[in-house]
Amino acid sequence: MDLSPLVRLDRLAPALAAALHDERWLHLEATLLAGGKSNLTFEITSEAGSVVLRRPPSGALLPRAHDMGREARVQRALKDTAVPVAAVLLEDLAGELIGAPFYVMEKVPGHVIRASFPPGYADTAADRTALADALVDVLVALHAVGPAEVGLADFGRPTGFLERQVRRWQGQWAKSKTRDVPALDELGAGLAAALDKVGVPRSSIVHGDFRLDNCLLDRADPGHVAAVLDWELSTLGDPTTDLGLLLFYWREAGESVSPLTPTVTTGTGFPGRAYLAERYAAATGATLDHLAFYEAFAHFKFAVIVQGIAARVAAGAMAGQDFGNLDAEVVRCAEEGMARLGQQEH
Repeated sequence: MDLSPLVRLDRLAPALAAALHDERWLHLEATLLAGGKSNLTFEITSEAGSVVLRRPPSGALLPRAHDMGREARVQRALKDTAVPVAAVLLEDLAGELIGAPFYVMEKVPGHVIRASFPPGYADTAADRTALADALVDVLVALHAVGPAEVGLADFGRPTGFLERQVRRWQGQWAKSKTRDVPALDELGAGLAAALDKVGVPRSSIVHGDFRLDNCLLDRADPGHVAAVLDWELSTLGDPTTDLGLLLFYWREAGESVSPLTPTVTTGTGFPGRAYLAERYAAATGATLDHLAFYEAFAHFKFAVIVQGIAARVAAGAMAGQDFGNLDAEVVRCAEEGMARLGQQEH
């Protein structure tokens, strides 16, 4: 597929050369990176090295989705904190350069782990437990950052966050669905009805899609996160939503795995979800009495995201990527979410 209309290297090159003060960036090549199922992610290479560009998919977009400004802003804000992020090098939020809003960040060395590990990497139970510890500890560090201290006091509205989130994802489902899925409608209604039982949650910066393959692991040490990526859904809100998502993605041995998010955690040597939840609670002092609600919400949110991906693929807005028929995945997530919500109620 011709990627030139999506990145406009002829316009990007002089802007990047000027921003980085290096004329070697005047001659560029672009490669679409696998794994970007929402915003499109490209590796931009030159004689000077490589950087990463993020931009929205082409075509019509759902309201408030694919906000490049939010991604760039939160990464800039977290640069000097304990949360590892890639430095932002260039941004054009007006979309004048390449025809869409985008930003360019440094390419951080590291491994993105999806369906398998590189040979000889994290092949012991100790390494795999260290990996789990590192993910939880980075999440703890993120939730400990004071938003006002890093210039993010206005990055979101923590009050009423959960209610708005449930309502928002119900709305996204209504806009993107192509058929009725009664279980997903029931899950959304059940979450809305259970909000009063959750009470008043904590508030912090939240990532919004925190999982293993949205982190870069250090090439030499699987117990160290080199950078947290994909900040598209970040905001101020209830940090337990991040934990619920991490646990949703952390599949255990014998469980089904989404075709969109292949994982290694079903293999031997990985601790289970309870271990991650207990480590988080011990580090933060948070009570996890309503954790099943948050896991159910993660299932609901992911099911809606899957439907949005299916709709964008059908519309040809995913740079030629195709993930097959995703109908069954939407139903599976909805049904598993209902089971989690039932655990909360009992």
